[in-house]
Amino acid sequence: MRTIQFREAVCEAMSEEMRTDDTIYLMGEEVAEYNGAYKASKGMLDEFGPKRVIDTPIAELGFAGIAVGSAMNGNRPIVEFMTFNFSLVGIDQIINNAAKIRQMSGGQFNCPIVFRGPTASAGQLAATHSQAFESWYANCPGLKVVVPSNPYDAKGLLKSAIRDNDPVIFMESEQMYGDKGEVPEGEYTIPLGVADIKREGTDVTIVSFGKIIKEAYVAADELAKEGISCEVIDIRTIRPMDYDTIIKSVKKTNRLVILEEAWPFGNVATEITFQVQSQAFDYLDAPVQKINTADTPAPYSPALLKEWLPNSGDVIKAVKKVMYK
Repeated sequence: MRTIQFREAVCEAMSEEMRTDDTIYLMGEEVAEYNGAYKASKGMLDEFGPKRVIDTPIAELGFAGIAVGSAMNGNRPIVEFMTFNFSLVGIDQIINNAAKIRQMSGGQFNCPIVFRGPTASAGQLAATHSQAFESWYANCPGLKVVVPSNPYDAKGLLKSAIRDNDPVIFMESEQMYGDKGEVPEGEYTIPLGVADIKREGTDVTIVSFGKIIKEAYVAADELAKEGISCEVIDIRTIRPMDYDTIIKSVKKTNRLVILEEAWPFGNVATEITFQVQSQAFDYLDAPVQKINTADTPAPYSPALLKEWLPNSGDVIKAVKKVMYK
């Protein structure tokens, strides 16, 4: 199987879908002439032309609104935010129009849009460019939220997101676009709302998603040297959430650690903790442990940023806490 970069997987997913459906188009800042801020749309302007790969002004509220109106009239736009931090400028269109129009119109309008771009930290980008928005958008009924962690999942999930008749928030990472992984040549999709057990284990379940899951893999390797078997689950889709896979794993391992690159209060890990304690409390041999960033805005200093972000050492400590409570 060939190996390609994450950015190439994203580009392939968009291009393949655009070849089969001329109602699909891409719009966003620098997606056309510059081939995308992270080169995720490289070559698409040449293939599809300026009417389907559209450079926008720096006006997220404006082009998010254009996309919503376009989707209500039969198109299937893909909107790229240079970072989801900038989506805050257009969040009114996402939350109050895209997410709600199906219900508010009594089913007369669908809103098939994919809003995609990077989320969470990306090195020294400081506080206003390093925020994780998965739980923000997942909190809103009507939106689906996807956070892939590797090129294979990114392509399969993005193709499903583009085909979906509801608005989908598709979150990537600046620090993952160069990641390489095996991706088949042929057609495939991955259904939204299905988690993936990346590594099977018997002693503890580690749940994570997005780029931070790499720290769980490192921790699992180290813990295996000590005879601790970790089951690592990539939830992939934040909403709808595949609770069944998580619950089944916890019933097997009797322990749960959740790793998430987000602030501690009211996040995805909090929701998973509630669901597990509601559905599998009697199976738990130790309290659920969740690992998050520090409860502050992201620092700029690399030394402070290293302390602010979760890491494999934090995962190892949490696992040993639930193993040797």
